[in-house]
Amino acid sequence: MKSIKYLYSSLFLLVAGLSTVNAQDKKEENVTVKEEIEVVRPYKPILAEAVKLRRSPNLNDVKIYKAKLNYSITDRKLELNSDIQKLQAQQLAAEKETELINNYVKGGIGNLSTLLGEVYINLGKDESLQAGGYFKHFSQNGKLNKQNSSYQQLSVFGRSILDENTISGRINFERNGTYFYGIDDARPTFNTNPEKQALTLFEAEGELIKNYHESDDALSYALKANGYVWTDKFSAKESYFTLNGYLNKRINSFNLGVAASTEFGSTKDALTSVGNNILRLNPYIRLQLEGVKVTAGLNFVNEFGAAKSARIFPAITADFTLIPDYLQIFGEVKGDVNRSSLKSFTDENPWLNQNINIKNAVEKLTISAGIKGTGGAGFGYKARFYVKQIEDMPLFVNNFTDFNKFDVIYDFGKTKITGIEGEISVQVSDELKWTGKLNLDDYKTSQETYSWFKPGLKVSSNF
Repeated sequence: MKSIKYLYSSLFLLVAGLSTVNAQDKKEENVTVKEEIEVVRPYKPILAEAVKLRRSPNLNDVKIYKAKLNYSITDRKLELNSDIQKLQAQQLAAEKETELINNYVKGGIGNLSTLLGEVYINLGKDESLQAGGYFKHFSQNGKLNKQNSSYQQLSVFGRSILDENTISGRINFERNGTYFYGIDDARPTFNTNPEKQALTLFEAEGELIKNYHESDDALSYALKANGYVWTDKFSAKESYFTLNGYLNKRINSFNLGVAASTEFGSTKDALTSVGNNILRLNPYIRLQLEGVKVTAGLNFVNEFGAAKSARIFPAITADFTLIPDYLQIFGEVKGDVNRSSLKSFTDENPWLNQNINIKNAVEKLTISAGIKGTGGAGFGYKARFYVKQIEDMPLFVNNFTDFNKFDVIYDFGKTKITGIEGEISVQVSDELKWTGKLNLDDYKTSQETYSWFKPGLKVSSNF
């Protein structure tokens, strides 16, 4: 009803307004007035009556809505990439291959009329086949009458590296010439024309070795044969042949093995003839870990020929690393039979008399211990203390008639040797290295009054 009333009122006011305007136009016909009037009034919205809910909500309605969910589980391994990634080393430029010199000739002269000559020949760098030979000459002249000596050696060798084994061999010839020089002030006319001595050796050797494998249960073996014929300028002659075998089975950190050798020797002179044969058998077990190496075994030695005996000796060695590359301690307990021969005697003393008695020396027991290692780049050291008991140790004595010749006697019983050994090596470069060695020995003889021609001090050096 109010809306209709407002509508009629508005129409009435509008008609009244228009009548007034027309009346003014008629009164002022001669006056032209053009004017636009815009009436603006505030807008008054009319809202409908609100519909209100007269009910209060139900506060006790606590029903929980549960949505239906579908799960899909993927079985995947969780990878942790927290470790430090390994750095890839940059490859170095290809190094120029070292040029190997296969052959050389060397010569030299010195005081005491010293002459030196060497010739060495080799096929070259071949990993599967190596062969070559060399010749050496060395001679000197002293101030005494016929105080001359000369040494020559000619050797040919070869080696072939196969897939499983390595085969090698050599043929060797040596000659050592000297004189039985010497003077006696009490006998001026004695030995005015010294006798000449010439020691010759012809030797052949062959070897078969199983190549090394990294396997924890590898089987290794070796076989070696060696033989020689030795003669002097008079009637002495010696022949020798030996066959050595070695078998080792590796089982993880342990090694089970056995080493065996057979030696056949025959020594003849104008008045003597001796057969000297030895059989050795050395079973052992070895434990080898990082920094530890211990070998325990037995050495069974059987002499047959002129002498007949059977002996069993201990064979124990131990090596422990305290500071890698810098300090190691080692020890050894062993025994053996040292074979005597004219060749071994003349290697030590070439002025040997004729008809020498041959008897093997028995190394009853040897105990040694020491340290070794390095003190930095290019410096190495070794120090060892040892005690030996040797039965029938050979000694050199002057012949009662010809004092310039030497006989061999034996200290029957047990000779005790106490000694210290020291060694130092210094390497400045590949071309320059010095090594020095010192031995101090104290001999306690059993029957003899002195250890004849056994020096208590030995000094050696190599530069």
